[in-house]
This record gives sequence, structure tokens and C-alpha cells, in this order.
Amino acid sequence: MKSFADRVVVITGASSGIGRAIALALATEKPRLVLAGRDRGRLEDAEHGCRRQGAEVVSVAGDLTHPKDARRLIHHATEAFGAIDALVNNAGATMWARFDEIEDLSLFEQLLRINYLSSVYCTRHALPWLLKSRGRIVAVASVAGLTGVPMRTAYSASKHAMIGFFESLRVELAGSGVSVTIAAPDFVRSDTHRRALGPDGTALGYDPMAASDIQSAESCAQMVIDAMRKRKRLMITSARGRLGRWVRLLAPRLIDRLTAHAIERRK
Repeated sequence: MKSFADRVVVITGASSGIGRAIALALATEKPRLVLAGRDRGRLEDAEHGCRRQGAEVVSVAGDLTHPKDARRLIHHATEAFGAIDALVNNAGATMWARFDEIEDLSLFEQLLRINYLSSVYCTRHALPWLLKSRGRIVAVASVAGLTGVPMRTAYSASKHAMIGFFESLRVELAGSGVSVTIAAPDFVRSDTHRRALGPDGTALGYDPMAASDIQSAESCAQMVIDAMRKRKRLMITSARGRLGRWVRLLAPRLIDRLTAHAIERRK
């Protein structure tokens, strides 16, 4: 596929960060976009930005950790456009704390619901439509879903779950025409980090990943779109991440040290 013109693309977590960047980058190709997010104000701003770029846009505010909201999102998409050609499961949240400092263990459940279960719910309701269109499913996971990362135990666990689910789903969908692309970004500049959950379960209020040398959301979005366009199985955004997959197999202690060092550099 050279262009997503007139294609119906549902993007979750579209009000900020990578999701918003994906939506704005796709909008120039004049697709039919369905944007989902929890913050109505930011979601409407993203909607207006995409419409200015030439896309047809519908936005649906809601909390996709609730199955009924996921069902409502897909219903709105199909009511508006009559089809779904691609589903980008991008809704997510993160955390920043050592496990032994965490006071509120409910953050593990929160992140599982946001990062993993929301994508399960949306995919289940969109799947009949994707089977009709021989469409594309994209899971925006993380390199933290491929290896353990200190300070991010709950986040890493939720992204491991996400990757396991979509790897399994790919096998089930073999021969159906529906592709499953897993995107595994490395560190990305995003306001999502300011909302990262701290030890007490509340948002940090500052960005612990504010280093200027990490990838921008816009650059990451272009890589995700390219992978979706080509129906790639797995796209890792950094050379470090790609190398880490093999180092983990050959020298597991080394990858532990490298991930710990990467986190220390960002503090």
C-alpha cells in the first residue's frame, strides 16, 4: 500500500505523544481517521490538526480500559465510515519507581489495563471488520516489552503481556489476510512521561526522560507508519534495541548492565 488515502484508521491514545504524531503524519495522506483518547480537550485539538491536513476525522473520548468504551469506539468508527482498515493500539501509560519503593501496588493493575487489556478489547471488537478488509493491526509496545528495564517493572510487565498477546494472535490469523505489526520504540520524547506513575501511584509531574538525545514522537510515528504500510512483523526503533535482542540471548548479564546504565543516564 503506497497511501492510506480513504482508508479507515482507528488510533487509540491519539490525544498526545506517539498516537497524536501518528495521526497528524497520516492525515496528510487524506485517510479517514478515528481518534480515541481520554482527554476530550486534547483529543479535539488533535482532531482539528488532522482535519487541517486534509483527513476526515471522528474523535471518540473514553476510557478504553472499560470494555464498553472499546466497543463504543469501534461502533462509532463503523457507523461513521462503514469499515476499518487499520487499528493502531497505542493507548498507554508508564511509571517510574523501584519496585521496593512502590507504596500503591494498584499501579500494576492500572498499567495492565491501559497498556494491555485496552488493546485486547479494541482488537476483539474491530477484528470482524479487519477480517472483511484484510486489514492491519498495529501494537505500539516498547523495547521494555522485549527485556526487563529497572524502574519500570509494571510498565515492562504490561508491554511483555501486550507483545505475547499479539504474537499469539498473529499465528491465529495466519492466512486471513490480516497482518499484525508490533512496534517496539526505545525512549521517546513525550509528555506521557510527565504523567508517569510514581511510588505512591500518582503522576510524577515532571519528565524523567527529558534528555535531548532521545527520539522524537514525530520520528517514531514515521517509523510506525512505515512498518504498518509494509506489514512488518516487528519494528524496533533503535539500533540499541535491535542489538539488545541478540545480546540478551548470548550474554544476558551484559544486557542487564546495559539497561541499568541506560536508565541511570536518564535520571
